[in-house]
Amino acid sequence: MDRRLSQLTDWVRAHAGLADAEPAPVAGDASFRRYFRVRDTDGQPRIVMDAPPGKESTSEFLAVARHWRAEGVRVPAIIDADEPQGLILLEDFGDRLLLDELTPDNADRHYSDALNSLCAIQQTTEPAGYPLPPYDEALLDREMNLFRDWLLTEHLGLALTDQDHCLLDTTFNFLRESALAQPQAPVHRDYHSRNLLITDAPDDPGIIDFQDAVMGPVTYDLVSLVKDCYIAWPEERVSGWIEQFRQQSRDAGLHAADADTFRQWTELMGMQRHLKASGIFARLYRRDGKDRYLADIPRTVNYLRQASERQPALRHFHDWLTDRVIPALTGEPDPS
Repeated sequence: MDRRLSQLTDWVRAHAGLADAEPAPVAGDASFRRYFRVRDTDGQPRIVMDAPPGKESTSEFLAVARHWRAEGVRVPAIIDADEPQGLILLEDFGDRLLLDELTPDNADRHYSDALNSLCAIQQTTEPAGYPLPPYDEALLDREMNLFRDWLLTEHLGLALTDQDHCLLDTTFNFLRESALAQPQAPVHRDYHSRNLLITDAPDDPGIIDFQDAVMGPVTYDLVSLVKDCYIAWPEERVSGWIEQFRQQSRDAGLHAADADTFRQWTELMGMQRHLKASGIFARLYRRDGKDRYLADIPRTVNYLRQASERQPALRHFHDWLTDRVIPALTGEPDPS
């Protein structure tokens, strides 16, 4: 038993009903956080989050969790927390990830539930004592540069020319300005099928992994959901969900955009998201030795190809992506 797990076990067993608890690992996310399931003497499950101090912070998670739950968002209840030790005891939503439950027949129902929950998140006020950080220019740029630094250079080994860098800079500037011009709302930042859990409760889904929440573009979480890096849907279904949320969020007073404007926001926001995600997937493999996300890179880059093809202002980026990046990703010879 590692020292950290021993510390976690001692802490859990000090709680009523958990004196004999045996923490069992639960699949976690891409960070240093770990998760364990414990059961009390009645067999009731709980989740323990292990966020090692110095590598992960718990204050953001606790602030957002307590506030969003108080405002009706279905995030796990905090049973107990020890911030100095980086340990949190949580309500257990189970293991039924939305990703594993989705079928063509039930997708509309599950996505409607998820869009309802997203609209509720966007209507929350800011947590007292913890104003959500802004999704500002610096953060948007830092995320997009993950594509350049980790996917293109480190993973694919592309030797980028000055012209390539200029093209990327121009593209990033265009996407950044679109994101900053959108109405702002609370943003989960990883609102997708691996962070939504099905419990068969009336207010499904259960929502996890929200500690990086910010104030940002109104379409960011929407595109994370409907253009998910882990599952792709036909264009007509995606378009329907986007329009459904446009009307829902407009009726909630979050924006006043018409259908064309909102779709343009969503397309460009999706490109920023997928530049970031493809870079993160490459970094997880190259830096952290985690290869489980490699299979998701082609899907994520294909979203970039599809979205840029619909943008006249990004024609040069689209051609470059199609002619230079995608062949390198698929192992095809460089046509140049």
